[in-house]
Amino acid sequence: MKTIINRFLILIIVLTSCNTFAQNDHFVQNGVIEFEKKSNMYALITKKIKGETDSYYQAAFESYKKTNPQFKTTKSILSFSKNKSLYKWDETNQSASNSWIADDAMANLKNIIATDLDTQTSITQKNVYDDLYLVKDSLRKIDWKITDETREIAGYECRRANAIVLDSVYVVAYYTIQIPFAGGPESFTGLPGTILGLAMPHENMTWFATKVTEIPVSDKDLAPPIKGKPTDNKGLNKILLDALKGWGKWAKKTFQAYSL
Repeated sequence: MKTIINRFLILIIVLTSCNTFAQNDHFVQNGVIEFEKKSNMYALITKKIKGETDSYYQAAFESYKKTNPQFKTTKSILSFSKNKSLYKWDETNQSASNSWIADDAMANLKNIIATDLDTQTSITQKNVYDDLYLVKDSLRKIDWKITDETREIAGYECRRANAIVLDSVYVVAYYTIQIPFAGGPESFTGLPGTILGLAMPHENMTWFATKVTEIPVSDKDLAPPIKGKPTDNKGLNKILLDALKGWGKWAKKTFQAYSL
């Protein structure tokens, strides 16, 4: 009888603790997330000049390394409220290089993306070299595989998920359920919380949140971009494929970057 009573008391304590935790657990419904993107330029340039026999390429790379760090750092901001968000680049304090050899489409992305999870649509302003496009389409469907691995990012416990996008790009994401908005940096959505960490190991790039600020976000703050030649994903893909016909080995990576 004493054993049964002890077990009952332990159960009461556990249930009480769980209830207290649930009551104190805070979910962020709106705010601003600051991201830091790092691109391993040395690795990207090494891939770019692989197979080139002209010593000019190697000389340009050595010159680049003397005046530029290994990792190019850029900053971006995700503003969100309930099921809408606006993702854009912070134009201040961005590292830059004038070297042609460091011209990498994926590293230099400056998309502005308005996402609406209720309608499952997005409006993306893409700067493709000298042209500005306004891409309106449905959200990309991503087949995420959620794992048991966790890590802390910007003070939030995040769980890892893996996926393949654009047929061959391997993506690792870390999301937190404490921020219920099912979005993240760039065009990545579809997890049970907000993506605070994103990595493309084979593309030598990462996006990680450095700060989460819970503040009211107005409709004006989430207004989608309006400038650019109107198109959808299918239309942009055709434009890119036509433009990249003579780009040889660099065509695929460039196409993937502007399709991200």
